[in-house]
Amino acid sequence: MNGESYSAMKTYRHHAVQRFPGTLQDAWAFFSDPRNLPRITPPWLSFKVLSELPARMHSGLLIEYRVRPLWGVPVKWVTEITLVAEPFLFVDEQRRGPYRHWRHEHRFRAVDGGVEMEDEVIYRLPGGPFGRLAQRLLVRKRVEAIFEYRRQAVERIFGKRQDPGDFSGPIVIPRGGRSPANR
Repeated sequence: MNGESYSAMKTYRHHAVQRFPGTLQDAWAFFSDPRNLPRITPPWLSFKVLSELPARMHSGLLIEYRVRPLWGVPVKWVTEITLVAEPFLFVDEQRRGPYRHWRHEHRFRAVDGGVEMEDEVIYRLPGGPFGRLAQRLLVRKRVEAIFEYRRQAVERIFGKRQDPGDFSGPIVIPRGGRSPANR
């Protein structure tokens, strides 16, 4: 790994929770269909699916994309669906792409008035100190922007819950559990 110990690499976490109206079955039908990925991905990523996609995901499914995450430079990204527990959970993990490691858990549960969707992404960047600098200056903000776009897209597709317990904005918990105010 270019002299960089995998265990010494900095691990980052992005956590988001969103509630929206609908049933658990409707949410699962939408999110388990990989053909819907372009609908919830920001246009500025120039996201293009390169592989044939089934109507429903399954463990072992490989999905190949091309994205342009920075300065219009195309990057091939391959993820594998490593776990599916219908209708509550699926996990995708990067097999090839811009990160040293990427694992994204998508969790769903029925709540009063709709569905709660929780995303947890654990990722590592290549490049040692340059990767840590890129995280501080660019990557964290890009990951947050991608999930904010997705939150808005889900709101357009499913609607917005109108109750005091609404968690429709992203909740970002940095590694180490410090609140954003304590950074």
